[in-house]
Amino acid sequence: REAEIRNTILAQVLDQAARARLSNLALVKPDKAKAVENYLIQMARFGHLPGKVSEQGLIEILEKVSQQTEKKTTVKFNRRKVLDSDEEEDY
Repeated sequence: REAEIRNTILAQVLDQAARARLSNLALVKPDKAKAVENYLIQMARFGHLPGKVSEQGLIEILEKVSQQTEKKTTVKFNRRKVLDSDEEEDY
């Protein structure tokens, strides 16, 4: 039931090309597609979408969502001093 409602709302706010792009995204990255769908549904419910979203508009929304959910990777080097003796011990 909820899936039907989501699909109905998405069909009303997306044009055909944008809908195709979103379905392709759902095949590759379902979590990102779900986030974009939630964003679009929320915008539609509050009346912030002026008309149907084109493919270019969907790409802009994808970039916004990607920036918000982007994982920051940091690399930290922990250099440890190793105690070496200058003398080689041969046994």
